[in-house]
Amino acid sequence: MLTYTGFVESKAGLIKITADNIGINEIAFVEQPNVEPHENGIVEQAKSQLSDYLARKRQQFDLPLNPRGTDFQKQVWRLLVDIPFGNTASYQDIALKLGDKNKVRAVGGANGKNPIAIVVPCHRVIGKNGTLTGYAGGLERKAFLLDIENIVH
Repeated sequence: MLTYTGFVESKAGLIKITADNIGINEIAFVEQPNVEPHENGIVEQAKSQLSDYLARKRQQFDLPLNPRGTDFQKQVWRLLVDIPFGNTASYQDIALKLGDKNKVRAVGGANGKNPIAIVVPCHRVIGKNGTLTGYAGGLERKAFLLDIENIVH
């Protein structure tokens, strides 16, 4: 299957978008472009919607998603999408939605492997005590994204 790539500049750094003909496979912060942009309509939509989000003009995304992961990871990622703009949830909250409070560590692992940053809002997951916890893009970027949503941290 063909892969398409585009980039969006942000105050927190360069964001790389990767998609196939089904949907977005990955959105990640990168230090520099590692491939030439080759976009399809899905990448163009994602670029537009991400730009609007970063400019505080969009609160929800309407994009086809096609992440690669285990069934459990995909289940967690679907729950992340349900965390509303401007709100947060804890790993325990997600585990309880899965029906097992003992899956907190597994939820944390799946959250950390989320390939679609921002659109699948893993940045909205914080510690049970309200503290910022790990973020694949770095805690500064997590704080940046929470600031866009006016979430006090």
